[in-house]
Amino acid sequence: MRKKVFVSGCYDMLHSGHVAFFEEAAKLGDLYVGIGSDKTVAELKSRKTINPEAERLYMVKALRCVKDAWVNSGSGLLDFVDDVLRLRPDIFFVNSDGHSPLKEAFCREHGIEYVVGRRIPHGGLPVRSTTALRKECRIPYRVDLAGGWLDQPFVNELAPGAVITASIEPDYEFNNRSGMATSSRKKAIELWQTDLPVGDAEKIGKVLFCYENPPMMGNRYVSGSQDSLGITLPGLNKLCYDKGHWPVKILSETGADLLKWIEARLWLVPLYPRGFEYDVLADIRLTRDKAAALATAADNCWDAMLRRDAAAWGAATTASFRAQLAIFPNMASPDILAEAEKYRDIALGHKISGAGGGGYLILVSETPIENAIQVRIRKN
Repeated sequence: MRKKVFVSGCYDMLHSGHVAFFEEAAKLGDLYVGIGSDKTVAELKSRKTINPEAERLYMVKALRCVKDAWVNSGSGLLDFVDDVLRLRPDIFFVNSDGHSPLKEAFCREHGIEYVVGRRIPHGGLPVRSTTALRKECRIPYRVDLAGGWLDQPFVNELAPGAVITASIEPDYEFNNRSGMATSSRKKAIELWQTDLPVGDAEKIGKVLFCYENPPMMGNRYVSGSQDSLGITLPGLNKLCYDKGHWPVKILSETGADLLKWIEARLWLVPLYPRGFEYDVLADIRLTRDKAAALATAADNCWDAMLRRDAAAWGAATTASFRAQLAIFPNMASPDILAEAEKYRDIALGHKISGAGGGGYLILVSETPIENAIQVRIRKN
């Protein structure tokens, strides 16, 4: 008997990349496809699909390499659980940007072989992705590389320090609440629709920061300016804070050689978005010494990257993460810490992108990290 192979995804705007993915999976056995519902996609991506679930299901089922398909009955990243338990597949097949430790753990628990594909286009066809085809938004994301939380006055009033950020091209559609400044990016889309305006990047960042944090809202937590500036400032940036929400100094590096060197050593392993009930501020253990340790780690991270010293960069990244955890122990759950521990002897350093749920495990490594993705830093 042929093995049962299961894949799951959105499959909006069906393209040759999807078909090549299905064909690669179907080489392993009879292929069954679970499709994310319109509701699930809206929750994870904060957007509507181009094609509704009924149309997406019709197109996927029409492919000759697909044995059967359905709309997954659950929600969230693991919306397929009940469907998989009914199907009882032999293999769960994903591509690299669809990989998740949660999926892998689920398969291990239920005795399902977990296979990560290589995203190989068919013949001489170009590599395709739905994000690239949509072309709906060129507004970047941002990744926090060190010093996160020092953009909050209640931290930087104890010790001045910097947050190190990089502006990331939107080659991937990062999930909501994953620590890639998705909330600030949504506000940028409300303001400017598809692209950042032309002009002074710092001033544009201030407009975005003020739009996201209107004074009349009275929010307990002010979204840090590292999010808005991390989006609007190209390249690698050191945002220096001292007793305030806005940096007193900004250092920027946009040289192509340095940014390519960083890109080649920066790896992201998908985790999962933090839950809506999550509250990082529920447990704060802030002292002057802990704030100073976070600031020192950020300075060391910046200096190491400028020197192109990968080992020192990795050590500073881990030190920054540990300093954050010392202040905000709720930042990472035990399963996130266990996932990071797996890479202790593989990567030079690690941290997470998002407080609480993790979002992505950020690794510094001179050698490729299996099942990780890489990003492009915006050059201009």
